[in-house]
Amino acid sequence: MFWIIACLLWQAGLAKLIGLAGETNVQGEEQKKLDVLSNEVFVKALISSGRTSILVSEEDEEATIVDKSMRGRYCVVFDPLDGSSNIDCGVSIGTIFGIYAIKDDHEPGLDDVLQPGKNMVAAGYCMYGSSCTLVLSTGEGVNGFTLDPSLGEFILTHPNIKIPKRGKIYSVNEGNAKNWDGPTSKYVEKCKYPTDGSSPKSLRYIGSMVADVHRTLLYGGIFLYPGDKKSPNGKLRVLYEVFPMSFLMEQAGGQSFTGTQRSLDLVPKSIHERSPIFLGSYDDVEDIKALYAAAEK
Repeated sequence: MFWIIACLLWQAGLAKLIGLAGETNVQGEEQKKLDVLSNEVFVKALISSGRTSILVSEEDEEATIVDKSMRGRYCVVFDPLDGSSNIDCGVSIGTIFGIYAIKDDHEPGLDDVLQPGKNMVAAGYCMYGSSCTLVLSTGEGVNGFTLDPSLGEFILTHPNIKIPKRGKIYSVNEGNAKNWDGPTSKYVEKCKYPTDGSSPKSLRYIGSMVADVHRTLLYGGIFLYPGDKKSPNGKLRVLYEVFPMSFLMEQAGGQSFTGTQRSLDLVPKSIHERSPIFLGSYDDVEDIKALYAAAEK
């Protein structure tokens, strides 16, 4: 699947796949042509694999229940093309996914996916950029693989990824700063003007979650997408953005926080629910957790 999407992206300009599809998805976002095509590729591939029972995609309003004759024991939640607003300018984008297992001889339903992220059996993302990189965890650490186009195979290139305990980078859309709450504003201020004698953190923000989180995972630091006055529940979707990335961060030694609790402890009530998120190096997330705790006193 990832190989197919990578090829489509590399040829997008020549094949006239760049641009809008003329429709909006369930999120009210304008769909790119490659959003639609990528979703079709993943849905068809996952169904034909014979290993899935339920599919939840960012691009589909309802969950897809796989026909009984093709059904397997896994539920897959995914964003087929995260960061697609950056397609036309060649910025790295990616696919995010999480996997749940269901009980044998069990009729699949929404309850199988509306459960805490800590119950996932695997999660990962594939980043399409200067190279095609697959980062995956099955609950026993995090490993990164790079596609070798000459073989059509992913080669292990980043074994046992561990995020630094503290990093030098913060990643956030500061264009939303006027709408932030107190703890987020104070944290970003401390990143810029530390009072403990440490060096300021560097701001790096791409606007593609896969690319921003990938850099955070490898180099350390913190990625923030808080709730604010305009979007109290944040903008990122719980099932197929917040949960998979939080799963990877914890497996790599970092952590993820919603502003009120551990991200993986959330119990979503709908398949397209949103949540604020702060994830990255363990100590950096501890700092913002302390600010939220102080604000509650």
